[in-house]
Amino acid sequence: MSYIEHFDLAEVPLYFAYRRTSQDREQFQGTFHAHQGVEILLVHEGQGTLILNRHQYEVKTGMICVFQPYQLHQVRMDMDPSRPFVRSIVHFEPATYEHYFDKWPTLLGFFHYLSKGKLPSPCRYEQFELDRLTSDLVSLQEKSAPMPREQILEEHSLFLVAFLRAFKSLWEARHRKSGSIEIRKPHQAERMMEWLETRYAEPLSLDAMSKDLHLSPHHLSHLFKECTGSSISDYLTVKRMQHAVHLLASSDHSVARIGEEVGLSNCSHFCKQFKKHFGLTPYRFRKQSPMLVPDVASADGG
Repeated sequence: MSYIEHFDLAEVPLYFAYRRTSQDREQFQGTFHAHQGVEILLVHEGQGTLILNRHQYEVKTGMICVFQPYQLHQVRMDMDPSRPFVRSIVHFEPATYEHYFDKWPTLLGFFHYLSKGKLPSPCRYEQFELDRLTSDLVSLQEKSAPMPREQILEEHSLFLVAFLRAFKSLWEARHRKSGSIEIRKPHQAERMMEWLETRYAEPLSLDAMSKDLHLSPHHLSHLFKECTGSSISDYLTVKRMQHAVHLLASSDHSVARIGEEVGLSNCSHFCKQFKKHFGLTPYRFRKQSPMLVPDVASADGG
């Protein structure tokens, strides 16, 4: 099974973390994967390797990297208790925040560029820039007390405007400004992941995917496995289990209904799949502390 994480940016359209620390090497030894939204990763400490767009980059202190929606990548970290991976993360759904940038056309152009433009290089390395970019993260973290969704969106949008304004000046100091955006052409496997993202609750139909993406069923399966190291069915199962975790922790729906909502209408089969992945049944999982809910924020940073 490949290491493929999911974070529901429809539920929480902006995820952030300041100086999150990991020491478990196994968490960052996975295969290629992708996720929804734009993620900006800022590395405070750590050593490793990133493969993105068929290029290899060194992960080290001071690295800033942009992962675009459904962009295939692999992060492998070399760490132990004496060499932790410490990073800050900003991960957001562009469609939710785009209209907040309407009053600033130049900044809106940079917003579009980060989400769908063809970047000359996704990574840069300058330690002093991290402090400039993470200062607003510290302030946002201090305001993380529970608040209404409307207020959360307002706080997050104000943060994102300030953060991207600072990031824009840093980016353009290194890369020449362009009057027009060259759109990045997504890999076929990225298109498959995006297709599955909107249909994970439906029975898997390779014929339907084949028709929509204009690829034969055999080519779909072969290409997905080759690019991600995971079969389509394994990827879909992981995604369904992670959505099930979210529903078990955040709703009072019955286990049978949750199974149906994630595409597994046979309750017995759903329970067996859940126990296989998490080591306990959905019923036991729900009864235990919410602190046991797996962190599914991001495959790279979270």
